[in-house]
Amino acid sequence: MPHPQDIVHEHSIQNPEAFWGHHAQDLHWHKQPSRALGRSTKTLPGSGSTHDHWTWFPDGEISTTYNCVDRHVECGNGDNVAIIWESAVTGVRETYTYRQLQDEVEVLAGVLREEGVRRGDVVIIYMPMIPAALFAALAIARLGAIHSAVFGGFAAASLAQRIEAARPRAIMTASCGIEGSKAPLAYRPLVEGAISKSAFKPQKVIVWQRDQLRWNHPDKLGGQRNWQRIVKSGRMRGIRAGPVPVRSSDGLYVIYTSGTTGLPKGVVREAGGHAVGLSLSIKSVFGIKGPGDVMFCASDIGWVVGHSYILYAPLLVGATTVLYEGKPIGTPDAGEFWRVVERNKVNVLFTAPTALRAMRKDDPESRFLADIGQRGGLRSLRALFLAGERSEPSIIRTFQDLLGRHAAPGAAVIDNWWSSESGSPITALALHGELGYHTTTSGDSDKTKQATPLPARPGSAGKPTPGFDVRIVDDDGNEVPRGTMGNVVMAIPLAPTAFTTLFSDEERFYKGYLKRFNGRWVDTGDAGLIDEDGYVHIMSRSDDIINVAAHRFSTGAIEQAILSHPSVGEASVVGIPDPLKGHLPFAFIQPRSSSPEENLPATPPVDLFNEINALVRDQIGAIASLGGIIQGRGMIPKTRSGKTLRRVLRELVENAVDNGNYEGKVNVPPTVEDVEVVEVARKKVREYFEEKKKLRVKAKL
Repeated sequence: MPHPQDIVHEHSIQNPEAFWGHHAQDLHWHKQPSRALGRSTKTLPGSGSTHDHWTWFPDGEISTTYNCVDRHVECGNGDNVAIIWESAVTGVRETYTYRQLQDEVEVLAGVLREEGVRRGDVVIIYMPMIPAALFAALAIARLGAIHSAVFGGFAAASLAQRIEAARPRAIMTASCGIEGSKAPLAYRPLVEGAISKSAFKPQKVIVWQRDQLRWNHPDKLGGQRNWQRIVKSGRMRGIRAGPVPVRSSDGLYVIYTSGTTGLPKGVVREAGGHAVGLSLSIKSVFGIKGPGDVMFCASDIGWVVGHSYILYAPLLVGATTVLYEGKPIGTPDAGEFWRVVERNKVNVLFTAPTALRAMRKDDPESRFLADIGQRGGLRSLRALFLAGERSEPSIIRTFQDLLGRHAAPGAAVIDNWWSSESGSPITALALHGELGYHTTTSGDSDKTKQATPLPARPGSAGKPTPGFDVRIVDDDGNEVPRGTMGNVVMAIPLAPTAFTTLFSDEERFYKGYLKRFNGRWVDTGDAGLIDEDGYVHIMSRSDDIINVAAHRFSTGAIEQAILSHPSVGEASVVGIPDPLKGHLPFAFIQPRSSSPEENLPATPPVDLFNEINALVRDQIGAIASLGGIIQGRGMIPKTRSGKTLRRVLRELVENAVDNGNYEGKVNVPPTVEDVEVVEVARKKVREYFEEKKKLRVKAKL
């Protein structure tokens, strides 16, 4: 018999009108939609090209803030905890009930209205992970305006790009952010620098003053406002704002993707589809169903994961969300995530594989987790979800074993795959995959008996979730047989949480996502395969495919083979130019050992190279043999969301091979977590290739 997750998915694809229309009834609509799905054809004014367009609940009207806050208070759950703020960097913990949240949002929305924010306006949120950031998003949405969250601490030039693209009425920011154990980072020079660089000037800058570092003497002539002061004034004067319903197809927020070249792309989220899709996903995929459940999403609201599963999804179902300001290690150590779980009786933890690698490196024996687990501190934890980059099987097995011993019975480690564009997981192993089962013919209500989640499959990110019709095609757009690697695409329409266009840029939406396959498929930019049982394996970005003697290999698959070596803790594979084969796989590796030795030679011992290469040859094929390995610590650059920047490493290697230019410029995106890591990699590349040059000279002699 098919698994309930498969049945539900099939129903969502075959009859989206009935499926999503049914789940729309879980929310409050200010105007009930008469249908779930609207379809049309769009003609682009610039090129005259046409493409299929879709929208969800097209004639409905909804308020996301009302659904996240007011309705829970009105139905008697106002005293339930909505937000728990855990600040590991300041040592502060705060809680807000739904009633308190409603009060904060009503007043702030009223104040923003006085400051000139109206329905349809854009407001940028440039904030650290503090409760005020969530209040801001909900208050903006309450007015029918659109928020655009930018990761706090982004460089002035990157923020300026987003100001010019979004043309915000106002910027809501803070006096500082705190990154790990570093000193507070002043936001004032970044915000004022960005406004100076931008051709568009926001009318207002509203500043939340933090005790750690003040933004002194806001410039009233420049439209700067002290956030706490104007809210205090508004509350004393009884200034409040009720929810403003918007059309379902109106934008709720814009999030700019961390593109590596050119201008950022603004993914715009439709209000109605977003609320319906997220409400189902947090219940079905994550098993967070409502009051009493606690979700800890260790992300940032600057990323789509934070939008979806820190802010909106938990509040849509009336659950409790944990807002965390800190790092997986160093604030103070690798045990802080597990202590947050213990203190707050967290049911689901959602983080990136990078965080687990960092914890494993700092605490190789997982003593922190084990100590907390042995005293029963993790018994509330039902699942650990991973996303943001590919999760190697070894890390899933390690933490699955730990959860099996210390967490709730049946607790699972679940990889899932999604993007800024999708707004929610495209693939996963749903904890409650039976939710969403609905038959229109018999009139049966949702199936209530809980199904056992699908079994995990190493290297796979699970199976498609409702509404996402995932296919694998060749470069001509033709579907390939099961088990064959190709381009990962999706059929139209996408699930309701997903985008339907880019903000003020329909032409770019068409060219970037639809044109490649003539509008037949939405191109994800990822490469992978679907196995015989329907599990989706995301191997890498399409541009991370290495062509070796006319054979296409995924960097992700090669990395997986390398990481199966017991002494390798982290790996990144890029292509190195080769005159005979075109390219060869080339690896950067970091030892798993916690040895204090920092000055590892760039060239690994011959025995280690041979062992790793044998694993690659055995698991991938002889033709995938490595062209070289560089070893070291702290040399694999990542974005703030944990994605490995392979392209940066590839450019460093190509510069070295092509012309010996070790100081050549590489395109480092503004989303890089630590730019110093790039310079460490540059030194390692120089050391490696200089050593190879010496050996070649010696061989000639």
